[in-house]
Amino acid sequence: MHAPHPKVIPAETLLLAYRSGIFPMADSRDDPDVFWVEPRLRAIMPLDGFHCSHSLAKLIRQERFKVTCNHAFDEVLAACAAPREGRPESWISERIAASYRVLHLAGHAHSIECWQDGALVGGLYGVSFDRVFCGESMFSRTRDASKVALAWLVVLLKRAGAELLDCQFLTEHLASLGAVELSQQDYLELLAHACRPGPAADLPGAYCALLAEAEGVGLGDGVAEAEGAAAGSGASSPGKLIAQSLTHTS
Repeated sequence: MHAPHPKVIPAETLLLAYRSGIFPMADSRDDPDVFWVEPRLRAIMPLDGFHCSHSLAKLIRQERFKVTCNHAFDEVLAACAAPREGRPESWISERIAASYRVLHLAGHAHSIECWQDGALVGGLYGVSFDRVFCGESMFSRTRDASKVALAWLVVLLKRAGAELLDCQFLTEHLASLGAVELSQQDYLELLAHACRPGPAADLPGAYCALLAEAEGVGLGDGVAEAEGAAAGSGASSPGKLIAQSLTHTS
């Protein structure tokens, strides 16, 4: 007998929560209940403060991983929720996972995937609204795959016009990449500014535009300009564009 489908949190409720600075978690994968979290200290990744080491920049330029956007949202979500060494349980319950799948279909949840030899080896997902991206979770099956995914996310968000990358809680790993911790009040002020009226950041659009730029193809009437910009930068691949963007600003 199949288990009943978990009660999905409406997309409108989730977006209202994120715009208010709170997010859902659960005690275990099978827990039907969720609790709403509003940390007193909040971690963010300044989009101009990502620490890209020489080794990470080299890895990105080499394009050891093929990086995609929204190609395998369900698989990334499942990988982030799966048990890991030292962490047998997950806060991503079946109910929360089902809710984010609905949010993804509504265009407000996105994933970045890293592939190697056709296999998904790393990635991340998060919630997007206005000029905000709230990173939810990431995973790696191969060394540095999640770092590459995060590096791509930072550059794509900047290109998309985003202003705030929320990381929820500060970890040693995130701090090593440039994440910082803010008070709840400081975070809410940044959030309010990034939620002001105006066009929302478009992560998938930024991804497609970056691929077109790497190929020297314009996305409108500016084909010649795009070709000239790509040639002038010396970048002939998406990885080189990502690495250049990070090393020029970090």
